[in-house]
Formats: sequence, structure tokens, C-alpha cells
Amino acid sequence: MDNNAILDHIFEITSDLYKQMSVNDSDISNDHAEIFRLLTELSKVLVNADRASFWKWDKRSHELWTTAAVGTGKITIPEGTGMVGKALAEGRTIITNDPYNHPDFNSAVDKKTGYVTKSILVMPVSNCKGEFIGAYQAINKLSDDGKFNMEEDVRRLSMAAFICGITLESESFLDDSLHDKLTDLKNRMGFHHDYNNTYKKLLDNPDEIHTVSLFICDIDFFKKVNDTYGHNAGDAVLKHVAGMFRQNSRICDGIYRWGGEEFIVILPETSAEQAAEIAERLRMVIMDSVCEFEDLSIKVTMSFGVTEIDPMKSIEENINIADEKLYTAKQNGRNQVVL
Repeated sequence: MDNNAILDHIFEITSDLYKQMSVNDSDISNDHAEIFRLLTELSKVLVNADRASFWKWDKRSHELWTTAAVGTGKITIPEGTGMVGKALAEGRTIITNDPYNHPDFNSAVDKKTGYVTKSILVMPVSNCKGEFIGAYQAINKLSDDGKFNMEEDVRRLSMAAFICGITLESESFLDDSLHDKLTDLKNRMGFHHDYNNTYKKLLDNPDEIHTVSLFICDIDFFKKVNDTYGHNAGDAVLKHVAGMFRQNSRICDGIYRWGGEEFIVILPETSAEQAAEIAERLRMVIMDSVCEFEDLSIKVTMSFGVTEIDPMKSIEENINIADEKLYTAKQNGRNQVVL
């Protein structure tokens, strides 16, 4: 590809980027997936690579994963591993033109797919505070010698890395706003974000019938925990309960701290009866567990109200129905599930 063709390709991608960033459409998710895809394509063109991928550092899950990849599928690896992990840990660009002899190169994907990696460039991406939050990876330089050049290719890639850093920082701010700082579960805002972008679309699908249920629950006599042991112990109990929910829920379930000692769990492809069974299992797991805090061993129970979501009602109306069931559980003696 000659220089004019490369420039035309770059201008085409940046034009698409501008259009994508100017879109204001409620049907489009806020996760910037298309923007990252375009930025990854831009990086591939800028350094004239056969393949490229953008890796996000997810500090909550302690993983690195590709939010956009050109020529490969999504790959997830533990943080600190591979060439991407090394570049982020050391805060520097890494190039190898002999990857099979590089100690941090993982050849498993090549062995599985038959692809031959000849050269790799990994460039970390930072936010405005200088904290590294992601990385570009370009594979196989399309030049006569097939080798990446530290000075020239890093200079070319810096434009895409700068834009990507700003975009990723914006996404990180959004992600933080959707999470509860104490339990690290998603919060009420996160619930509505997920419901509108995922679960409501399932229920509104005209071609398929989907069943979605939810339950709302709270910790019995939580005020007594705070009054007896102090608010730090209460915080420990909230984190303990959140951990029990994570360990005993499906990947597809949404778990949210609704506020105070209240939690909501939303369960796709689940009837009300199935949701009640899941809630009952969680009730027993939490009842049998112990929250260890300093020299204290604290035990709590929880009450649950369950409903199947009626798509003809608003989500607020559905939550109110589940909340009425929770109120019944409390009135009937607590530590129980009411459907």
C-alpha cells in the first residue's frame, strides 16, 4: 500500500471515528465497542501490521482482555502475564522480532490456529494521570524485513494511543459510576443501565419469548449489627454478603446493591419458581456462613421477595411487586423467601 492509500485509509477511519463519537442514539450501548474497534483498525494501519488488538486492563477482575481485535477473537489472560502484561507492569513499549525466543510470548494461540507470529509491538496506553490502563498490540509488520522499529512505529502509534487513552478513561469513569465502592457490586444506576441495555431487549424481542425474573432482598436486623458491633463491622457484613452472592450465582445473573442493606438479583431465562429456588439456596448459604471481622464472628440471615418480570409493566412497578413480597417475608418472621 503506497503512502497516499495509507493516508486515505487513515482519513476514512478517523472520519468514522468522528461520526461514531458524535452519535446520540439511545439504542447504542455506552461501552464504546465500535470506537475501540475503529481505533484498533487505525493502529493496524499506522504501523502497517497484519493484525492488531487493543487490550483493556480490568483491575476488578485482575484480567487483561481484548475489547477490540483485528484478525483474532476475544482473548482473556491474567494480569501481569504475556507481553501485554509485561508492557503494562513496566510501563514501556516492548518489541520483539523473534517472538518464539521471547520469554513472555505465549505461542499457544499460534499452535491452535496455525498462525505464525514473526514480530510483535506492544505499546501501553495511559490516562491523563499517567496511569497505564490498557495496551495496543500489533503483530507481524508488513514490510520487506518484517520487523517493527521502536522509534518510527511508536511515533506513528502515539496518535491512536492518545485518543484511545481518553476514550478508555471516559469508559472507566462510566464503569466506576455504575459500581458501589464498598461491595464492588453494581449499584442502582448500574442496574438500570444493564436492564435497559440487556434485559429489556430480551423481554421486548418480538421473535423470541424470554423469561426474566428478579428478587429483592435485605439483611435481617442489619441496624442491630451496626448498633452492636459498629459501622465497620456492618461494612464487613455487606462485603461478606456480596461475596456470597458472587460465589453462588451464574455468570449471566446481574447482582446489584440496591442501597443500604438491600440487594437485587436479576435472572435471565428464569421463571419465578426457579428464581425462588435460587433465592432459597442463597438464603441457606448466607444463613450457614460466618462473617469474620477482627475478633468477631458475625452471622446474619436474609429475607427475599421474588417476582417474574412482566414486560407490560415498568421496571419500577416490577420491583415494587417484589418489594411487597419482601415486606411479607419480613412481616412473617424474616429469614425466608416469598414468591
